[in-house]
Amino acid sequence: MGAQKKGATARVSEDPEELARHPLQAILLADSFATKFRPITLERPKVLLPLVNIPMIDYTLAWLESAGVDEVFVFCCAHSKQVIDYLESSEWWSQPNFSVSTIESHNSISAGDALRLIYERHVIHGDFVLISGDTVSNMSLTRALQEHKERRKKDANAIMTMVIKQSKPSPITQQSRLGIDELFMAINPVTKQLLSYEDKAENSKGFLSLDKTLIADNPSIVLHNDKQDCYIDICSEEVLSLFTDNFDYQHLRRHFVKGLLVDDIMGYKIFTHEIHSSYAARIDNFRSYDTISKDIIQRWTYPFVPDILCGNSALKVERQGAYRAAEVTLSCSAQIGPFTVIGQGTTIGNGTKISHSVIGEGCTIGSNVTIEGSYIWNNVTIENGCQLRHAIVCDGVIMKSGAVLEPGVVLAFKVVVGQQFVVPAYSMVSLLQQPTQQDSDEELEYADSSSGTVELPSDKLHGDIASHFPGTRYGPTPELGTGGVGYIWSIFEGGNDEEWRHSVAPIPTDKLAKLMLDKDDDEELLTQDGNVLSASGELKSNSDSNVYEDDDNEDSKDDYVSFEKEVEDTFLRAVHENVRVDNAILEVNALRLSYNMESVDCAGAIFYSMMKLAVESPHSSASELHKNATDIITTWQKLLKYFLHDIDEEIEVILKFEEMCLESAKEFSPMFAQILHLLYDKEILQEDAILRWADEKEGADESDKVFLKRSEKLIQWLREAEEEDDDEDNHY
Repeated sequence: MGAQKKGATARVSEDPEELARHPLQAILLADSFATKFRPITLERPKVLLPLVNIPMIDYTLAWLESAGVDEVFVFCCAHSKQVIDYLESSEWWSQPNFSVSTIESHNSISAGDALRLIYERHVIHGDFVLISGDTVSNMSLTRALQEHKERRKKDANAIMTMVIKQSKPSPITQQSRLGIDELFMAINPVTKQLLSYEDKAENSKGFLSLDKTLIADNPSIVLHNDKQDCYIDICSEEVLSLFTDNFDYQHLRRHFVKGLLVDDIMGYKIFTHEIHSSYAARIDNFRSYDTISKDIIQRWTYPFVPDILCGNSALKVERQGAYRAAEVTLSCSAQIGPFTVIGQGTTIGNGTKISHSVIGEGCTIGSNVTIEGSYIWNNVTIENGCQLRHAIVCDGVIMKSGAVLEPGVVLAFKVVVGQQFVVPAYSMVSLLQQPTQQDSDEELEYADSSSGTVELPSDKLHGDIASHFPGTRYGPTPELGTGGVGYIWSIFEGGNDEEWRHSVAPIPTDKLAKLMLDKDDDEELLTQDGNVLSASGELKSNSDSNVYEDDDNEDSKDDYVSFEKEVEDTFLRAVHENVRVDNAILEVNALRLSYNMESVDCAGAIFYSMMKLAVESPHSSASELHKNATDIITTWQKLLKYFLHDIDEEIEVILKFEEMCLESAKEFSPMFAQILHLLYDKEILQEDAILRWADEKEGADESDKVFLKRSEKLIQWLREAEEEDDDEDNHY
């Protein structure tokens, strides 16, 4: 896929005098020093893997160009020849006013090694952007650069600015939607200085410790667990020299960032820049690959979306977020569902159903095939009757008739799955036999210097990869059924959790249920040396605690607002990612426990989210708005019903709807009675709940009877039906 054409997005202008002195440079790490994408990355570098049919690195370069970067140095290590060949043949190599050059290394094993080598080349001459080639963003760098430069003028020790974004982890899994472990950051809310950085993987003890001097030196500290590290850093030249001076610095965060935070001698400082409406995320594992792909298809990354970035063939955007290339052969009985991308030259047979998936170029898909939530790369053949759910299928794979991929399966390049064969969930399948000794599953970039290296083989090896696997065979193997070719890798000890936590497949309901059972319902107050952590995350001393007791009610309101927003985010994610209702129930239940809310609070927040989505969905008339509401309520009625246990809770939903019609969703005001009737028809609200609500309204002020009057016909009909039931009972 070709790179974005010059001028497709507007460049961000910077101070011309500053640019004249130091053109803005960037270091792009084209090697994540990782094993998380094995077995795929044994044959192709991660940055060249397709992300919605476009190599990952194209998204990163397109953003850097649009953000005003003038010169990019791409550091290549694993499969360096593939990366260099791709760049030299792409349009990036000849862009005016945007220079892309490569720095190659065959023996670097970490980001620290890469930055030390770049320092020796003397190519960086001022502040620079540090990023990896698996990052997608559309943020403007203007403000972040300006803040960094202004801080540097006042304090030469302010050498780095990290970009962060709000992203609260799941209360069940303690992971973000990107499948990344919960991250704790202590930040000075006034200066935005980063004071502490800990991720859950490193914090197995279950509590955090902050140095007393840190609290003494900072009048206010906010401890966050709702921030996502975007892995976009603005650095001064000193960062490179610090890596050169400290050979122990291998890992960018665990070694370098944490090392500076605890260093009292040099006094170097790291600051944060939080983005709000912009997008920035890094593809760290298969789950984040899935999440970011969905975000791109749903255009959260605009203008870096398939129909704009695609250079070789035109993509047409259709209804419900579907993209289709110009030359696609589609059978008239095939069904293409929402949020699906179909690449050029692909053929799809009769009765095939595809939804929430990406299909690459030159694929042949037979008849009566079901593909859901999957990523099919280029030149894949899927014969009749196959079923694929939440899987990744690499270039050149052949699935013979009736084969099935269970959720979480990854098929590496040119694997053949035999007829009727069922590949078990979470299987990693490759033509290459599994190494006898596995690297650490953690990224080497972020691993301790003591992490072991693999004996067979390394992703850093070049040349014919098969030569590093003396036992590799490419003939039929019984592991994949009749006519199958490839090996199913076994799961290493300790890897059982990783398979479903980091998979493209939704986390199974039984796993979520077990996590909830294991979760401690009692939230302990984090205390240290006479300090307490408030609900807002701000550290305050005990001597001030009485002052805050009067604010408990205000805090409760703030907590409900936060809770409602979290429920809305969970609901929207369930809608857009086709999450099962049972899983959505578990997520909302976990939020209820986390915020110490009642079921009725959940019901109110879910109903609010449903009606807000109906209003925000496209409509040009009241009838279309009513249809939006009907479709959403019908689809998600089980979720709402789950949290309504009695009449009183159902009445609260009616009161919530009244409030919305007066404030946040006034468009529903004229159709209040129709929606009430719909909720009754769907058995979400009982007759008794509506009639009791009406009775309680009778004694209210006239101004509070607006919706009661609009519902008079419905209430009268319900009362008459109730009387008829009573008469029948008396008759018998």
